[in-house]
Amino acid sequence: MLPKSAFGSKRNTSTARFCPCGCAWANRNVRIAQSLDLNAGSIVAIDRGYCDYALFGKWNGRGVFFVTRLKDNAAYEVVESAIGPLPRNILADELIRFTGAKALKNYPHPVRRVVVWDPINEREIVLLSNLLHFGPTTIAAIYKDRWEIELFFKALKQNLKVKSFVGTSRNALLIQIWTALIAILLLKWLHHLSKAKWSFSNLASMLRLNLFTYRDLRRWLENPFGTPPLVPVAEQLRLDLS
Repeated sequence: MLPKSAFGSKRNTSTARFCPCGCAWANRNVRIAQSLDLNAGSIVAIDRGYCDYALFGKWNGRGVFFVTRLKDNAAYEVVESAIGPLPRNILADELIRFTGAKALKNYPHPVRRVVVWDPINEREIVLLSNLLHFGPTTIAAIYKDRWEIELFFKALKQNLKVKSFVGTSRNALLIQIWTALIAILLLKWLHHLSKAKWSFSNLASMLRLNLFTYRDLRRWLENPFGTPPLVPVAEQLRLDLS
């Protein structure tokens, strides 16, 4: 199955890794995340399903940074709070330490708690990060980028019907994934060229209905609801065998 959400690490070098995982099987994927060999300096943006203090302690010891959402039942104490006016949509910027026995054992280091106001959904988002020297708006932007990855996978699964893998070998999986990525790249470009103000899913559906229609693609994008032209008569060369 393709992931419901995304797990990614970013870095400013060419050695950055992007590792798709899902939140539907959080316990299994935490074990997968434990086995990943991430580069020092990477920034990992993950959802709350990956909130595992032992995993965070391991990453912190290796110089890997993380941005995630804090659990609602997390026990902690505030070590330090930001002084002065906070940036727009930042409600709190604090340095905290976990007080739970297991959490404190697995992650004894100070960690950042940033409360962000989401004006679109009118809700508070409480973020957790070991990025102690980044601004709160930068931390919020990193977590927001994770949502863009989720939207990408959502569009990939909905429009290209890539909900399960055809093969089981590594090569078969890579072929199917890369084929889907190339297809969605072409669809995005056609959506950019199209003059019709329709959604991306509508464009994918209309293309699927016109796969066997003989017509110029550029003209179809300009007038998608026009009558398709007649199929030209095939000009087969005659082979004189006499």
